[in-house]
Amino acid sequence: MNYYIITGTSRGLGNAIVKGLLNPDNYIFCISRTRNEELIKLASRKKVGIEYITFDLLDVHKIKDIMERIFLSINKNSINSITLINNAGILSPIKPIELCSSEEIDRNIRINLTAPMILTSSFISNTVDINSERRIINISSGAGKKPYYGWSNYCTSKSGIDFFTQCVAVEQLSKKNPVKIISFAPGIIDTDMQAEIRKSKKECFEDVERFISFKTEGKLLQPDVVADYVIKLSKIDINSGDILDIKQFQ
Repeated sequence: MNYYIITGTSRGLGNAIVKGLLNPDNYIFCISRTRNEELIKLASRKKVGIEYITFDLLDVHKIKDIMERIFLSINKNSINSITLINNAGILSPIKPIELCSSEEIDRNIRINLTAPMILTSSFISNTVDINSERRIINISSGAGKKPYYGWSNYCTSKSGIDFFTQCVAVEQLSKKNPVKIISFAPGIIDTDMQAEIRKSKKECFEDVERFISFKTEGKLLQPDVVADYVIKLSKIDINSGDILDIKQFQ
């Protein structure tokens, strides 16, 4: 059995990834703030094992318990491969840093960086005695490599997840069965996050008009198209520590 643990599955890219993985050979653990009843029903119709954990990743101190609960329900002898996809993320606050409250800054970094770090830590420690393939895919962003006015929190957190990916890859080099870990920038996807960007005020996000044009000119990628790339990366041979961009595959 191929096991997948995926965060942020209630909508957008996470929802599309799960739909693309609905195969009887896969067993999927979904973690998000709200249950996606459509996914659960679809999985049932396709006779695919799925478990939905309703949890807010903002509560980072309970992530370890959630992961331990997941692994207690897995028969480790049945694992062909196991993959963690750190997909959940937020863009807000969208405004210059001096206008951001301490609560807004803390929330962004917790969800975008702290939570994936703890999930990764727990995933590795809970699979240390598994001889099957172990893989982690961190969903990053091109914003982790390019600064944007008003996105200081988001850009910083995504840059952090890229460097974290590389550090973990280095740590795993000497392991008997190293976890393979990569970071993947999925491009500009037609999701609620893009809708949030288009509503930004010019004084808070100087590039808002360019992002509005992405929508009006049909340049946004569809979630299912991007999901196919993520799923492919969970199966093909990869170089651990790579920082990948969807543009490399198009």
